[in-house]
Amino acid sequence: MLKKEKRRLRRHGKIRKKITGTSERPRLAVHRSLKNIYVQVINDEESKTITSFSTLDKEFVKVKPKQGKVSASEKLGQFFADRLKEKGVKKVAFDRGGYKYHGRVKALAESLRQAGIEL
Repeated sequence: MLKKEKRRLRRHGKIRKKITGTSERPRLAVHRSLKNIYVQVINDEESKTITSFSTLDKEFVKVKPKQGKVSASEKLGQFFADRLKEKGVKKVAFDRGGYKYHGRVKALAESLRQAGIEL
């Protein structure tokens, strides 16, 4: 495992000690790969994933913007906010997964806020 990834996992562990998902405010976990971004909403009390979404989902691939990864993350946030509203989730605890709050992670969070999800 790369040094950089080990440091990210250590940071993620520190974040996870503080953030837990409840039924009223589930945890929104973000994972970023080199090409894609994945998000899931988790209720840690029951150890259940409420819903998940990524840039690889069939419905998203049809409308995925061609400009780049940051704009794709913004669009993903809008789509995911609609899915959360269908499930009745209005508040989430944002778990950035040890990644910097910058670029794709920030674009995702901002678009979720604009769509009416409270982080």
